[in-house]
Amino acid sequence: METINVLNNLKDLCCSFNKLYTQVDYLIELKQIAKLEEDESLLQSINIETKKLEKELLIFEVKANLKDMKHYNNAIVSIHAGAGGTEACDWVQILVRMYSRWAENKKFKFNIVNTLYGDETGIKSVTIIVQGEYAYNLLQSEIGVHRLVRISPFDSNKRRHTSFCSVDVIPELEKDIDILIKGKDIRIDTYRSSGAGGQHVNTTDSAVRITHLATGIVVQSQNERSQNQNKTIAMKLLRAKLYQFEHNKKLSYCEQHYHTQDSIQWGNQIRSYVFMPYKLVKDHRTGYEMTQIDLVIDGNIDEFINTYLIWKLKEHNSLA
Repeated sequence: METINVLNNLKDLCCSFNKLYTQVDYLIELKQIAKLEEDESLLQSINIETKKLEKELLIFEVKANLKDMKHYNNAIVSIHAGAGGTEACDWVQILVRMYSRWAENKKFKFNIVNTLYGDETGIKSVTIIVQGEYAYNLLQSEIGVHRLVRISPFDSNKRRHTSFCSVDVIPELEKDIDILIKGKDIRIDTYRSSGAGGQHVNTTDSAVRITHLATGIVVQSQNERSQNQNKTIAMKLLRAKLYQFEHNKKLSYCEQHYHTQDSIQWGNQIRSYVFMPYKLVKDHRTGYEMTQIDLVIDGNIDEFINTYLIWKLKEHNSLA
């Protein structure tokens, strides 16, 4: 399976390289013609296209430098409400919509497998599986605390509120990666799935919660109709989390990665989304920002993702 994936990825890289090579060759020829004819408007257009192409080349370089096969995998995304109460739960719901729109634009599958709703509104925590090409590699840019500043729709005095939530992303494992989970190592609990009411609430104990006793890792699935389906998904989530757990232990990163709830607050954000007193979305790692916040909330986050991946590659190269 992994050999087939490697070959497919190499084919994609070769196709991308040939396409970029053709574009570069075309722009060089076009620029020579524009200089001979002293066509300033054409030269300006070529400069614009050249800048776009430079960014595409950097993104290609990011893909070409992927050495770990997990970066090609689907992504398991977990979002948790932090400081901000009801506001934070609403913020989680907004981010779920943002990522679902982004996935839809990329023709990725977006499957919510577990949801814990807020006491009044919104979502306390949610787990999502995003299936698509390079999904994990792309969405690793979202790992961290996201900060929202806006006039609260829940405040009758129309005051400005700040809310936080954390986003965690791990790769979904390929079936041929063996993670041994013994029956004695886990506890399986079943319960009735919760929902917003009406047809979304089950009348049977179809939801499944699995606790890994040695690590304390807990996974849940409640959005499928049958208990067996939810158990299958929960085991898939557990395998992925255990794989990441062991990987992070080797990097001495486990505590930071899995115990983020205490740090979902001011000063730890990777990105801020400000609606008031001005409109701005800013990534605090790369410095990239956009004033068109409504477009970002509607799923247009590719510029943030690509800028982060390019920044990360440059950081890696500078340390090499």
